[in-house]
Amino acid sequence: MKSVFSFLLLLLVSLAGYSQNDSLQQEQQDSILNLKYNERDLLISQADSAHKADSIAQEQLNREIAALQAADAATKAKLQGKLDSIKKAQEARKARIKAQVDSLRSNTVGAPVVFHRDTIFYIYAKLGPYSPSDRAAGIANKLNALVGDNDYDESLLFVYANEESHDLFHDQTIVLSITDRDASWLGEPRGQIAEQYKAKIIKSVQEYKERTGLLANLKRIGMLILVVAMFFFGIKYLNKGFTSINQWLLAKGKRYIKGVSFKNYEFLSEEREEQLVKWALKVIKWACIALVIYLALPVVFSIFPATKGVASTLFGYVLNPLKRYGLAILGYIPELITIVVIILITRYFVRFLRFLSLEVASGKLQLPGFYPDWASPTYNLLKIVIYAFAFVVIFPYLPGSDSPIFQGVSVFFGLLISLGSSSAIGNIIAGLVITYMRSFKIGDRVKIGDTTGDVIEKTMLVTRLRTIKNEDVTIPNAAILNGSTINFSSSAKNLGLVLHSTVTIGYDVPWRQVHELLISAASKIEQVKSEPKPFVLQTSLDDFYVSYQINAYTESAATAAKIYSELHANIQDAFNEAGVEILSPHYRAARDGNMVTIPASYLPEDYKVPSFNVRVDKKD
Repeated sequence: MKSVFSFLLLLLVSLAGYSQNDSLQQEQQDSILNLKYNERDLLISQADSAHKADSIAQEQLNREIAALQAADAATKAKLQGKLDSIKKAQEARKARIKAQVDSLRSNTVGAPVVFHRDTIFYIYAKLGPYSPSDRAAGIANKLNALVGDNDYDESLLFVYANEESHDLFHDQTIVLSITDRDASWLGEPRGQIAEQYKAKIIKSVQEYKERTGLLANLKRIGMLILVVAMFFFGIKYLNKGFTSINQWLLAKGKRYIKGVSFKNYEFLSEEREEQLVKWALKVIKWACIALVIYLALPVVFSIFPATKGVASTLFGYVLNPLKRYGLAILGYIPELITIVVIILITRYFVRFLRFLSLEVASGKLQLPGFYPDWASPTYNLLKIVIYAFAFVVIFPYLPGSDSPIFQGVSVFFGLLISLGSSSAIGNIIAGLVITYMRSFKIGDRVKIGDTTGDVIEKTMLVTRLRTIKNEDVTIPNAAILNGSTINFSSSAKNLGLVLHSTVTIGYDVPWRQVHELLISAASKIEQVKSEPKPFVLQTSLDDFYVSYQINAYTESAATAAKIYSELHANIQDAFNEAGVEILSPHYRAARDGNMVTIPASYLPEDYKVPSFNVRVDKKD
């Protein structure tokens, strides 16, 4: 019951707000009516002033015609012509003013005279300082006062005619007055309008007394009791129905509750699904109760005449929004069709671009100066631009796009994105530049800064490398663009990657022998190309040794580290087998009496470590 009382309190508050909206709408209608009334009164005032001027001229011409003698027939005929032209001008002016007043009348709604929610007639013209709405309210107040005080007697109603108006009296009280302005607006004589209004007032009061009589009130009370009883039993059996559903669910419905799962993930267990169903039934039950209450209240209010307006207001809370939504949806159909057409054009155009990008990427379609690896990033870039352009075109057709709140929120989010994404935008632009520079591609062995590895991923924001130690390094594109990049794979297939290493050998070893040993060590490696052949460069002649650089071609840039390791091992074997010591950078040792630095496995079996060569001079 507390929920029911809260619902009723909410309805009363809503009614108060609705009455305030009605008063505001009435003020707006009154201001519009006043403008039209002023326009109509200006026409009538102009007509009156013109009519007075014409009357004066007519009177003057009539006096001049009467004063003329028979001998002045020509002058008399001339004056009579002027008089006839004035009469024609008056008739034309009246016709023009009547047409203008009719035009105003056709699109003007008057101020209604309402007696106990029954509109009797409408007031269109002002009376002195009183607007039509003021006059209508005054007439309604007088009728309500007469009927409410039981002073009303239709035999006391009569119409009194005077020079300026026809007045409707009830005994000594003036109920309303009909002036020439009312007559000109309605296009009927004042007396006829007053009699019509008198008959309408008599009929409205009679109908009101019939509605508020004892027998009618007894019928309404009976109807009220019936509606309340139906309302009570409706809620009672509604509760029972939902209780039965809950019991059935607990007894037999559990076999239908098996939980909700997708593959190996369980979204809802059986217990949670059962709780969710019970909660949904409870929500539906209270929604049905609220609906019954909402439908019963207008029926209750519509039983008594004094509360019929509340009933229409309650129905209006649902019907008016539904009507507005329906009309809004119907009115939005042309814009919706435009949006659908734009979306379809955009979708199929993007599909066409994707087809072209796949053709270029596969090499079937060749464009001069356009490389196949540009196809995918160019397609993604154009897709973003096209979608952005389509959104800009669609935006004015979206509902609420011209709302200041919607525009303010859009500006706010745009400001947040622009302030917080400067580095991200810089990386995106750098990613585009790197893509079209073609510095590297997926799978290339590159060196970026101090990091050497294979390119495993290129995005608009970052580039990822995998080192030979299987370490994944993420590098922002802006850092790549600001630094230098070494690509070991770009020319390895065509020209071959030149791997090089430097050894230093003493001056006592012939350089031709060193060349042969280094070339033979490099030629034994499987990944080293036989053509072009490895070669040696003598890079420097230092104080204690000569620097020899071995250079070898390979197509396998990804195994460069392994090739270097094998090259160094082969160099050691070749030099040791040839008996050439690698004494670099240099040794400070007394060679006489020392063992050579070649490993023992390379020495002859009969090798003996020399002793110090000490010579003793014998004396005689």
